[in-house]
Amino acid sequence: MLLQFKILRFDPEADKESYYRTYSVEARPEERILDCLNRIKWEQDGTLAYRMSCAHGVCGSDGMRINGVCALACQKLVKDYAGAEEITLEPLPFFQVRKDLIVDMDDFLARVRSMQPFLIRNDAPPEKETLQSPEDHRKVEDAIRCILCACCTSACPVMAQNPDYVGPAALVWAYRYLYDSRDDRFSERLEKLNEPNSVWPCANHFECTRVCPKSIPVTKSINFMKREIKKRLPPAGE
Repeated sequence: MLLQFKILRFDPEADKESYYRTYSVEARPEERILDCLNRIKWEQDGTLAYRMSCAHGVCGSDGMRINGVCALACQKLVKDYAGAEEITLEPLPFFQVRKDLIVDMDDFLARVRSMQPFLIRNDAPPEKETLQSPEDHRKVEDAIRCILCACCTSACPVMAQNPDYVGPAALVWAYRYLYDSRDDRFSERLEKLNEPNSVWPCANHFECTRVCPKSIPVTKSINFMKREIKKRLPPAGE
């Protein structure tokens, strides 16, 4: 079938403003949106810029807004947009655009790092790995699936209202280590989550959960941490 792709283009070295350019692509229903992008770049316009790596929904590098919804181009199929007159591709919202569909991820990753996404122990490093029971692993197994694609943060309406909000992706990583049985910083991590721009700005829009390509219950995790804070600490910014 012949598809029309309307792509938002912007090259900061050549353009004053972003603009849309339309491309026609022949594609089968089972092909991915990423396959169509590759066909455009390889056969029609080599200047088109976007990220891709594994192309199998593992690396999270090809996040973008597809017909208004943040998603991975390697996970969405042509048949998912059957009946649409055209497929519009735009960079993830709330991020500085480097070129075309490529956005600057530095600030996003800095917000994740602010949650100290690594194990912190009080004792010396063990000679062997620290064992974890299946029951303890199940407490964090959903959060472990996060691939840092930034779709959840880009889809979050709160980000448009409060750019200082740490964002749902950072909070998923906070949850992952808050409840990891091998970590010794539960109290300190909970204090961090009680800061005004951590969990409290979340307004339960559930957009983060809807767009997550790994089906992580993002909003549920944030609400779980809110309840934990209410049980143990006086809320600072609710």
